[in-house]
Amino acid sequence: MANEAEKNTGINALGAKAAYNLANVTKTKPQFGALTPKWLTKFLEFKGLETGLFRVNKVVEGQTPLDVLCSATKKSDIIPEGYVEYETEPREYKLNSISTIINVNTAIEDVYSSPYDQVQEQLGLAIESLRERQESQLINNDDYGLLKNIADSQRIQPLRADGRPTPDDLDELISKVWKEPSFFLAHPRAIAAFARECTRRGVPPVVVDLAGSRFLTWRGIPLVPTDKLLVDGVKNPKSQGGKTNILLVRTGEAKRGVIGLFQAGLKNEHSRGLSVRFRGIDNKGVASYLLSLYCSAAILADDAIAVLEDVEVGEYYDYE
Repeated sequence: MANEAEKNTGINALGAKAAYNLANVTKTKPQFGALTPKWLTKFLEFKGLETGLFRVNKVVEGQTPLDVLCSATKKSDIIPEGYVEYETEPREYKLNSISTIINVNTAIEDVYSSPYDQVQEQLGLAIESLRERQESQLINNDDYGLLKNIADSQRIQPLRADGRPTPDDLDELISKVWKEPSFFLAHPRAIAAFARECTRRGVPPVVVDLAGSRFLTWRGIPLVPTDKLLVDGVKNPKSQGGKTNILLVRTGEAKRGVIGLFQAGLKNEHSRGLSVRFRGIDNKGVASYLLSLYCSAAILADDAIAVLEDVEVGEYYDYE
C-alpha cells in the first residue's frame, strides 16, 4: 500500500527501490584493469625444456675453415683445413619460478558460485597476474631479461640530442638486426612518440592486422606495445616526458633468434609452463591452490636483438 507521502503527491505505483529486490541483476565477471594483451609472450617463440636447464653453445668466431673461405683477402689454391671450435664455457639458463597461493573458503564456493564459479574466477585472475609478471621478467629480469643481455655492439642512442625516436633511429636498429627481424617492442608512449615524428616528416606508419589486432609498422615490421618496457622506471608515468627503450627482436630457434623457455611436462600442468596444484582444505574449510610458472629467455646470437636507449617520449608539436 502506498504510504501517506505518495498519496499526497499523487504517486500510486510500484517504486524502483522496491522492485529492485525482486529483479535479476545482470553481472559481469571480475574486471581486472591492470591486465594487458601480453603480446611479447604471444609473438615470442617458446621452447619446452625437460630438465629446467638450457645451454647456448656457440662457435668461436674467426678460427674456422669457413672463415677462411669467406675471407675476401685470403686467396689460396690450398684447401683450408682444421675444425670448428666451440666456446668452452657456454651460457646456461635456469628456469625461474614465479609462484603464488590462492585461498578460497569452501563455504563461499558452495553458496556463491552461480553464475560464476568462484574458484575458477580466482584461479583465472591469479594466472593472468602470473603471466603479467612473466612478461615483465622476460624483459627486466637481472639474470635472463632481454634488456640486461643485449651485447654492447647492439646498443645505440637516438640520433637527435633530445632523444626523440625518429625513423632514422629505427632504421639503425634494423641495420643491427637485419637477418629476418620479427618485431619492434616498445612502451605505448614510445610508439606514440615515434608516430608523431613520422607524422611530422609526412611518412605515417602503415597499419597491419596481426593476431586479431592492429599494429603500426615501420619498414613492414610491427611495433608491438608493452608497458613492461618502463618509462623512467614505471609503467604509467605521470609526467609528460620520460626516457625508455625500444627493442628490435628476431625470434625463433631456427633463425638463431630470441626464444622463451618453459618447463615441459609439469605435474598438474594447466598451460605452457604453468602448474596448478590443489594443496588441500584446512580445518577451517579453506581450500588452497599453489600456482607456479616456470620461465626464462635466451638470446641465441648477438645480432638477434638490439636496443635504442634513452628514448624521449614527451616531445610534441604544433602542426600548421
